[in-house]
Amino acid sequence: MNKRIAKNTLYLYLRMMFSMAVSFYTSRVVLATLGVEDYGIYNVVGGVIGMFSFLRASMGTAASRFLTFALGKEDREEFQKTFSAALTIHILIALFIFVLAETAGLWFLENKLVIASERMHAARIVYQLSILSTMASIIQVPYDAAIIAHERMHIFAYIEILNTCLKLGIVFLLFIGLWDKLILYAVLLFAVSCIIAGVYRLYCIKQFKECRYKYEWNQKVIYPMLNFSGWDLIGNGAYIGATQGVNVILNLFFGTLVNAAHGVASMVNTATISFVRNFQTAVNPQIVKLYAVGKIDELHGLLFQNAKFSFSLIWLLLLPVSLNLETLLQIWLVEVPEYAALFCRLVLLQSIISCVQRPFVMAIHATGKMKPFQLSAGTVLLSVLPISYFFLKAGGAPYIPFLVYIGASALELLVELYLLRRWINLSFRHLIKTVFIPVLFVIVCTLPISVLAGYYLHFLLAIAFSGILVCISIYFITFDKETRINIIRLVMDIFNIHKFR
Repeated sequence: MNKRIAKNTLYLYLRMMFSMAVSFYTSRVVLATLGVEDYGIYNVVGGVIGMFSFLRASMGTAASRFLTFALGKEDREEFQKTFSAALTIHILIALFIFVLAETAGLWFLENKLVIASERMHAARIVYQLSILSTMASIIQVPYDAAIIAHERMHIFAYIEILNTCLKLGIVFLLFIGLWDKLILYAVLLFAVSCIIAGVYRLYCIKQFKECRYKYEWNQKVIYPMLNFSGWDLIGNGAYIGATQGVNVILNLFFGTLVNAAHGVASMVNTATISFVRNFQTAVNPQIVKLYAVGKIDELHGLLFQNAKFSFSLIWLLLLPVSLNLETLLQIWLVEVPEYAALFCRLVLLQSIISCVQRPFVMAIHATGKMKPFQLSAGTVLLSVLPISYFFLKAGGAPYIPFLVYIGASALELLVELYLLRRWINLSFRHLIKTVFIPVLFVIVCTLPISVLAGYYLHFLLAIAFSGILVCISIYFITFDKETRINIIRLVMDIFNIHKFR
């Protein structure tokens, strides 16, 4: 991990900590203001639109990969052509999603979702505003990808602070607003999404000359990008099915109250994942650039370090939180939906696998070999939805889909490692020795002691104790001597500690 990655990670974490602090407060107020039923409605209606967002995710990955690849080769002309092609494609995708959402999606909302008749009017308005918000976020994707490719992570930090402050203002307006609270909440969130999209666009146009759009249907640029994203659609569609699709299935079998619990779990999962993804976002451009210039040995080292750091960050947060979850949810939400604590624990368990596998997914994206990857790993994730439906139809409990998702994620990781062994000669033996064995030792050393601390200590002391225990274990078990020295040097360089000697 070099100094640039460390600084970019620091910027992203400053953004995340501020955002999390405010979002946990605002989500509590929103849940209390809307009520459990309306909160569940917003969650499931937004989830219907979320099911179409796999198109956005696929093209976003393609745009980021191709823009970073061009920048890694220092080809500014190719970067400009790639950006214009990506924006053209995203405009077309936004229009396609609009048509799809206003036909198939609208039919599903009106005929299949379990929503009280007196709240259908509000649900329809929320649905339409969710469509517009999704379209705005889709067209914004190439601009986000350009910032990531240039590794300007501090810009994300500044704009996210603005985004968080605007969402804090939403809470205040909910208190004083005279409209239906659910409709007002949807209108305000739509306005914020438009403002943030505009800020990103203005920055890119001003700072990067290559981000000035020029319409040109360049087949040499567009077709490889479409081919890449076309295969990526399978994986992203499978992911949406395993998350938002499951949320819709839960609504069909259990109603909006269980959707509220799923919404809480999703919020906790998003916060947890972002705790790690900030670091991974800073590293991802380096993965693509190393592959672009053929430095495979350095790429292996970066992947192993990334996986270890990712686990360390997720375990540092997950263990103290999961052992004290009921108390934390009660403090946070006051009115805790049924199943919320159980759902949260299950999604946190799945997030460990997700965070560890993410560097390897990025390495596969860097190779551009999407067809075999998505046909295998994507098929595994696609199975989550039908298997979950089968168990719920047979009378299964609401937590069954989460267990299915965990199993599918573990199998998906094995598939990814097998493919990387073929494509970049990734060593299983070295991976097990340098990543998996240290990770297992950390879990064994920290989990039992933290459980005991949770029984005998006040929950705040238990959280502090387990957090300190995890830090010590990670420092001495997960990282070798050279890495520990490099971490100390990076911290000293970032904060200019050497100046005070």
